[in-house]
Amino acid sequence: MAFIHLYKDNPTAGGTDGVQVSEGTETDPITVGPLNASLNEESQPIKLALRCEPGYKTYGNTTVQPVGTNADKWALAPDNNGSPGTWGAWGGTLTITAEIGSTNYIFWAKARAVNGETPQNDRSVDLQVNAVIQAA
Repeated sequence: MAFIHLYKDNPTAGGTDGVQVSEGTETDPITVGPLNASLNEESQPIKLALRCEPGYKTYGNTTVQPVGTNADKWALAPDNNGSPGTWGAWGGTLTITAEIGSTNYIFWAKARAVNGETPQNDRSVDLQVNAVIQAA
């Protein structure tokens, strides 16, 4: 059982809203597109949140990393007062040093298509969250 979850659909910082992203089932994934590869087009920033189940919190650093065949086409950024902060490298890891509890901790993601890429409905990338969870 996971004690930390990822939320999409414009979650509010410090709130408990948003739609939980499916975990391994692809029934409610994060989606972008379509993107024009010939223009090396990037998606608009996607506001996401991490939140622990009530009664739990993170201990130490939490990392979020795109993993999969096309992980290098995803970038992550911390939140900076409701906007993306500095974007990490494409395919890079976002390290969160703050404690994450039972309210939304916001961060951002974006995807890109690159010139020469074949048109596709790419489902090869997951956002992997690594955290130590303890009782609050």
